[in-house]
Amino acid sequence: MSYPEKVYFGETGEVSATFRPASTPVDTGQPDNGIHYLATTETTRGEFGLYRVIMKPKAGGPTTHFHRTISESFYILDGSVRIYNGDQWIDTKPGDFVYVPQGGLHAFRNDADAPAEMLLLFTPGAPREEYFEKLSSVSKDDLTAFREKHDSYFVD
Repeated sequence: MSYPEKVYFGETGEVSATFRPASTPVDTGQPDNGIHYLATTETTRGEFGLYRVIMKPKAGGPTTHFHRTISESFYILDGSVRIYNGDQWIDTKPGDFVYVPQGGLHAFRNDADAPAEMLLLFTPGAPREEYFEKLSSVSKDDLTAFREKHDSYFVD
């Protein structure tokens, strides 16, 4: 295995880091049940998307699905998120990590009486922001096409 192809060809480096303070409000949803866009596909030049997900108690979550083009990783920050790994449900705790490669069946939900918080990492980057922002307003008739546009194939 080797390093990826070069994308920067300068000799001195550049000032290009981004900073997002912890005080930044959620980008979509509510403070107790929303998503922070920590690093979007646009800011990472397509390399990855990183999102902080805050789930209220009994928030539920998406049913079993898979992605064809992106992997999805979960890192639990607080509380307990139930994650389906394609075979069984796992009750996670802070510090637990789950990686789901392209094609891997998965689901997640907060069934607990307490809030939960996790990081979601998508690689390579994909424009997930539109999915998060518009999913709740998509009609039943348009739902399958919307999900497929966003590389989400539900099996339940």
